[in-house]
Amino acid sequence: MSDFEYPDDLKYTTDHEWVKVDGNVVRVGITAFAQEALGDIVYVTLPDQDAQVESGTTCGEVESTKSVSDVYAPVTGTVTQRNESLDTTPELVNSDPYGEGWMFEVTVPDATALTGLLSAAEYQSQLD
Repeated sequence: MSDFEYPDDLKYTTDHEWVKVDGNVVRVGITAFAQEALGDIVYVTLPDQDAQVESGTTCGEVESTKSVSDVYAPVTGTVTQRNESLDTTPELVNSDPYGEGWMFEVTVPDATALTGLLSAAEYQSQLD
Protein backbone atom coordinates (compact mmCIF):
# COMPACT_ATOMS: atom_id res chain seq x y z
CA MET A 1 0.00 0.00 0.00
CA SER A 2 3.01 2.30 0.06
CA ASP A 3 2.22 3.35 -3.53
CA PHE A 4 -0.49 5.66 -2.17
CA GLU A 5 0.00 9.01 -0.53
CA TYR A 6 -1.26 9.55 3.03
CA PRO A 7 -0.39 13.07 4.17
CA ASP A 8 0.77 13.23 7.80
CA ASP A 9 -1.20 16.42 8.50
CA LEU A 10 -4.50 14.57 8.02
CA LYS A 11 -6.43 12.16 10.24
CA TYR A 12 -8.09 9.02 8.86
CA THR A 13 -10.92 6.57 9.53
CA THR A 14 -11.05 2.81 9.05
CA ASP A 15 -13.80 3.54 6.48
CA HIS A 16 -11.21 5.30 4.26
CA GLU A 17 -12.19 8.91 4.86
CA TRP A 18 -9.62 11.59 5.60
CA VAL A 19 -10.11 14.59 7.84
CA LYS A 20 -8.22 17.89 7.80
CA VAL A 21 -8.66 19.75 11.08
CA ASP A 22 -8.76 23.57 11.14
CA GLY A 23 -9.91 24.67 14.59
CA ASN A 24 -13.45 23.35 15.05
CA VAL A 25 -13.98 22.83 11.28
CA VAL A 26 -12.98 19.59 9.61
CA ARG A 27 -12.75 19.03 5.86
CA VAL A 28 -13.64 15.51 4.73
CA GLY A 29 -12.78 13.42 1.68
CA ILE A 30 -11.94 9.85 0.75
CA THR A 31 -8.41 8.49 0.71
CA ALA A 32 -6.26 7.67 -2.30
CA PHE A 33 -6.73 3.99 -1.43
CA ALA A 34 -10.54 4.36 -1.54
CA GLN A 35 -10.69 6.28 -4.81
CA GLU A 36 -8.31 3.78 -6.45
CA ALA A 37 -10.39 0.83 -5.24
CA LEU A 38 -13.57 2.46 -6.56
CA GLY A 39 -12.18 3.25 -10.01
CA ASP A 40 -13.47 6.12 -12.14
CA ILE A 41 -15.91 8.16 -10.05
CA VAL A 42 -18.96 9.30 -12.01
CA TYR A 43 -21.28 10.71 -9.33
CA VAL A 44 -21.03 11.96 -5.74
CA THR A 45 -23.91 12.49 -3.31
CA LEU A 46 -23.07 14.78 -0.40
CA PRO A 47 -24.91 15.65 2.81
CA ASP A 48 -27.05 18.79 2.71
CA GLN A 49 -25.78 22.13 4.00
CA ASP A 50 -26.68 22.51 7.72
CA ALA A 51 -27.38 18.77 8.05
CA GLN A 52 -26.46 17.15 11.35
CA VAL A 53 -24.16 14.17 10.84
CA GLU A 54 -23.16 11.56 13.37
CA SER A 55 -19.78 9.85 13.43
CA GLY A 56 -19.86 6.45 11.75
CA THR A 57 -23.19 6.93 9.98
CA THR A 58 -23.76 7.14 6.23
CA CYS A 59 -24.00 10.70 4.96
CA GLY A 60 -23.35 10.35 1.23
CA GLU A 61 -22.41 8.07 -1.65
CA VAL A 62 -19.72 7.78 -4.26
CA GLU A 63 -20.69 6.07 -7.49
CA SER A 64 -18.03 4.72 -9.79
CA THR A 65 -17.93 2.64 -12.92
CA LYS A 66 -17.39 -0.37 -10.63
CA SER A 67 -19.80 0.16 -7.71
CA VAL A 68 -21.58 2.49 -5.32
CA SER A 69 -20.01 3.04 -1.92
CA ASP A 70 -21.25 4.86 1.15
CA VAL A 71 -19.45 7.87 2.58
CA TYR A 72 -19.45 7.88 6.37
CA ALA A 73 -19.29 10.89 8.65
CA PRO A 74 -15.93 10.72 10.42
CA VAL A 75 -17.13 13.11 13.13
CA THR A 76 -20.36 14.33 14.69
CA GLY A 77 -21.36 17.90 13.88
CA THR A 78 -23.05 20.23 11.41
CA VAL A 79 -22.29 20.30 7.68
CA THR A 80 -21.21 23.87 6.98
CA GLN A 81 -19.92 23.53 3.42
CA ARG A 82 -20.23 21.16 0.47
CA ASN A 83 -17.87 20.88 -2.47
CA GLU A 84 -20.36 21.90 -5.15
CA SER A 85 -17.69 21.33 -7.84
CA LEU A 86 -18.24 17.60 -7.45
CA ASP A 87 -21.77 17.98 -8.86
CA THR A 88 -20.32 18.66 -12.31
CA THR A 89 -16.80 17.21 -12.00
CA PRO A 90 -16.91 14.17 -9.67
CA GLU A 91 -13.66 12.93 -11.21
CA LEU A 92 -11.83 15.47 -9.00
CA VAL A 93 -12.04 12.79 -6.30
CA ASN A 94 -9.84 10.58 -8.50
CA SER A 95 -7.44 13.23 -9.73
CA ASP A 96 -6.92 15.12 -6.45
CA PRO A 97 -8.45 13.23 -3.50
CA TYR A 98 -6.74 15.39 -0.84
CA GLY A 99 -7.17 18.73 -2.61
CA GLU A 100 -9.89 19.74 -5.07
CA GLY A 101 -11.63 16.39 -4.53
CA TRP A 102 -12.62 17.16 -0.92
CA MET A 103 -16.29 16.47 -0.18
CA PHE A 104 -17.71 18.49 2.72
CA GLU A 105 -16.86 20.38 5.88
CA VAL A 106 -18.30 19.77 9.33
CA THR A 107 -18.20 22.09 12.33
CA VAL A 108 -17.64 20.09 15.49
CA PRO A 109 -18.58 21.23 19.01
CA ASP A 110 -15.12 20.54 20.48
CA ALA A 111 -11.92 18.53 20.08
CA THR A 112 -13.46 15.40 21.64
CA ALA A 113 -15.26 14.91 18.31
CA LEU A 114 -11.88 13.93 16.84
CA THR A 115 -11.33 11.05 19.26
CA GLY A 116 -10.75 7.77 17.49
CA LEU A 117 -9.37 9.16 14.25
CA LEU A 118 -6.18 7.53 13.00
CA SER A 119 -2.79 9.03 12.17
CA ALA A 120 -1.38 8.41 8.69
CA ALA A 121 0.85 5.63 10.07
CA GLU A 122 -2.05 3.99 11.92
CA TYR A 123 -4.23 4.14 8.79
CA GLN A 124 -1.50 2.62 6.62
CA SER A 125 -0.84 -0.17 9.12
CA GLN A 126 -4.50 -1.23 9.08
CA LEU A 127 -4.35 -1.47 5.27
CA ASP A 128 -1.39 -3.88 5.29
